[in-house]
Amino acid sequence: MSRPTLSVPQSTIEEVVNFSLREDMGDGDITAQLIPEEDITIAIVISREPCVLCGMDWFEEVFRQIDSEVLVEWLAEDGDSIEANQSVCSLSGSARSILSGERTALNFLQTLSATATRAASYAEAVSGTHATVLDTRKTIPGLRIAQKYAVSCGGCQNHRMGLYDAILIKENHIAACNGIKKAIDEARFRNPAMPIEIEVESINELQQALDAGVDRVLLDNFDIQKLTEAVKMCGGKVPLEASGGVTLDNIQEIAATGVDFISTGALTKDIAAIDLSMRIS
Repeated sequence: MSRPTLSVPQSTIEEVVNFSLREDMGDGDITAQLIPEEDITIAIVISREPCVLCGMDWFEEVFRQIDSEVLVEWLAEDGDSIEANQSVCSLSGSARSILSGERTALNFLQTLSATATRAASYAEAVSGTHATVLDTRKTIPGLRIAQKYAVSCGGCQNHRMGLYDAILIKENHIAACNGIKKAIDEARFRNPAMPIEIEVESINELQQALDAGVDRVLLDNFDIQKLTEAVKMCGGKVPLEASGGVTLDNIQEIAATGVDFISTGALTKDIAAIDLSMRIS
């Protein structure tokens, strides 16, 4: 069980839910009109597979925007481990409203639970080591903050949120700036108070980054031997982040080299939606 460490503004949730409902409902749910307007019902949401639950606020916001009188009662919380065939919540209210919101609400819950579940597997793989697993910007468009919230529910941590809140100089930045030192110097000049991380692809580039006084280094696609060499070379002077080709099969070996962080897009892009179903009783 992991509790989220990222707080998501309610306005952000409202915005993405509003867009998703307009995408799905358009001018209105013409199929739900088959049901008498006055009909009241109860529905249960069940997980058909084990998972880490995530997405409660997005799920609730769907029904808040459709019909504020629909009541959602949770049987678990974000970050909880859920067993197969376990009920996660119940809904009561207008049958039309519940059916109109069903797919959008489940889309959020199944996607964010998938992200949290994936993150939990990576966090477990490095437990007992020095390394912390980080997410990346490889997220589903429109769900950046939501997926990063889900990552924290799964027990991993967030890298930068976007291009605006941290400096990460990558290979194309280095090429465009004509070298590692020039890129770091320019970044330091423009943002003197902000820590600078740079991506390197060799031990030689690592030395250049250290000589230029960088604050953190991303070791891109280093094999285990080179990761071990890099850790020894730095001697704890700056935090080291391993990235590239990280899988559940090799992450423990990567962590054992002594790197401080391991970042992987797999937390947010290599996911399979959790099998959730809603049943009207």
